Amino acid sequence: MIVKTSQWTADQAFGFEALQSALATLGRAGVIPRAAIELERSMQDAGNAMREEVLAQIPAFTDSHNPDILPGLKLHAEAHLREILRLMGGGPVGRFDFVQAHARLRAEQRFPLESTLHAYRCGQKVFSRWLRDAAIALKTAPRKLEKVVAATADFSIEYTNAVSTIATSAYVAHTRMLALAEGDLRMELLSILLSGYDESDGRVARLLRQAGYLEQRQSYCVVVAQSTNVLEMEHPERAQRIIRALAAQIAPAPIRLLAGIRNNLVTAVLSAARRQSGWTAAQATLPERIDPMLQLLGPAVRIGISADHPSTAFLPRALQEATHALDFASVADRVVQFSKLPIRSLLVHRGADQVRATPPPWVAPLLDADKKAAGMLVQTLRAMAEADLNVQKAARTLGKHPNTVYARLERIRDLSGLDGQRYRDLTELLLAADCWPP
Repeated sequence: MIVKTSQWTADQAFGFEALQSALATLGRAGVIPRAAIELERSMQDAGNAMREEVLAQIPAFTDSHNPDILPGLKLHAEAHLREILRLMGGGPVGRFDFVQAHARLRAEQRFPLESTLHAYRCGQKVFSRWLRDAAIALKTAPRKLEKVVAATADFSIEYTNAVSTIATSAYVAHTRMLALAEGDLRMELLSILLSGYDESDGRVARLLRQAGYLEQRQSYCVVVAQSTNVLEMEHPERAQRIIRALAAQIAPAPIRLLAGIRNNLVTAVLSAARRQSGWTAAQATLPERIDPMLQLLGPAVRIGISADHPSTAFLPRALQEATHALDFASVADRVVQFSKLPIRSLLVHRGADQVRATPPPWVAPLLDADKKAAGMLVQTLRAMAEADLNVQKAARTLGKHPNTVYARLERIRDLSGLDGQRYRDLTELLLAADCWPP
């Protein structure tokens, strides 16, 4: 249907001065609104030509596996032709809401913006021919025809520029909004998984099920990472770079990653299919599989990896494990698996604060004497442990006479009441030494 008005006026438009100027030129030449009838008659052919041109020039449309892409192209081409017909009938430049809606849809479909803009450039050629043929059909005087044809070409260019600008703005804005929404959902999922969740909460269960975290036969582990320079974690971009690097290393493997920043640490939940049955080949645990990948992140990052767990219900525990493993990571040993930490180290790590809060009475005199002896007393105890309580072997390790070792053990017994030649007492003495490192 043709929209007719008595006169096109620039003050009715919403910007795009160049497009308004091109329309004004067509109005002065008599093309507007006279060409609208001819344009309407040939609109279907123009739509077919535009679709064929786009499909011939842009493989993305036929390569896409989204079944809505090609029908959407047809509908959007028709919408442009109707809009041009409206403008040629004397209508004012509008807000191009249909262009914005289409750009938002393409952003949601993850269809590349450059392909959409390329389609507009293809459409420009069709628009120009369509308008030129309609203008010629008006039987314009030969001396004016060249100017009229030039004016239709100018309009096609300015129209394409206008819709391309609007589409780009809408696409980018919607992409950012989607990224923020996905980021919010990702952080919500991460928080639910790592903080623990109530299985009776229907909303939480639905959210986890939709995200695929309630599937059976999955293995899970948690990874926490931190820059070796802890102050760098205060800069969001630095932390985001660690997340991107982590994702890049994991990407080639069939392992799912959900990562974010919590408590100044890059924190990630990783999951993968575990052994399906007794008939399938056994494989390494998830922490063992990702360890060599994470080693490639370089010396600027320290990483802790939890043990392997069979369901999301264990992820709060896995977070604790990964955090403890991170405490043991260093520049020399950057990636640490919780499951490979010695039991003794874990006991000291978890209980040292409680021991230091209420130390046995003999600890202070022993540590003071060891300090005055330049650490030789504790060194002797460690040598005894390595020598399986064999004084002769411990003396050789220390490069001392056995009598020197006996003398030191006697000194330790006087200070603590514990005998370094007895397993139980030696263990107590070494645990105390570990709780008060030099």
